[in-house]
Amino acid sequence: MVVTNPWLAGPAPTRRLDRARLDERILNLLSSQNMCVLATTGASGPLATPVRYFHLDFTIVFTALATSPKMRNIRADPRVSVGVFAPLVGQASSRGAQIFGVARILEPDDDDFDRYWPVVRWHSDHVERSRPLDEPPLGPIGVIPAERIVYTEHWLRREGYAPRQFWRRPADSRPELLRRITLRTQNEP
Repeated sequence: MVVTNPWLAGPAPTRRLDRARLDERILNLLSSQNMCVLATTGASGPLATPVRYFHLDFTIVFTALATSPKMRNIRADPRVSVGVFAPLVGQASSRGAQIFGVARILEPDDDDFDRYWPVVRWHSDHVERSRPLDEPPLGPIGVIPAERIVYTEHWLRREGYAPRQFWRRPADSRPELLRRITLRTQNEP
């Protein structure tokens, strides 16, 4: 039998990438895709929604109607998970990330709105809908700073690295809201 990728056979390596190489691979994935699945939890249970995203470093940014179920769920429980993945042709091409964080909903008058808004590419939507380009939309944006990321890339096996790599935001750069939620959940019985 012909095997196209013999390096996929056998046990997976366990070696970890150094932080700079892992950062680079994750940012490459985030930059080369524009759709994700955003998982939230609400009164009706879990909700997984396909969402077009943008990113600023390791922060996912998306637009949505303020009244959408995902935004309502985030207001009730801001802990979310995001799945970003490249098209799959076979196991050798398997590449994706599970991003875990605490979402924030920013309105145009919020202090941090201007920090994240420039990454949102709204112009093409306006062109498609025949809306003027001098009138940007004024709705809320969702912002998810990654707390931790599980990055999977089977091609790493070729170089002797584990196909699953783990990234965590340094403790000194964690957003205050995340610190409070983490402390709250750690103190629950």
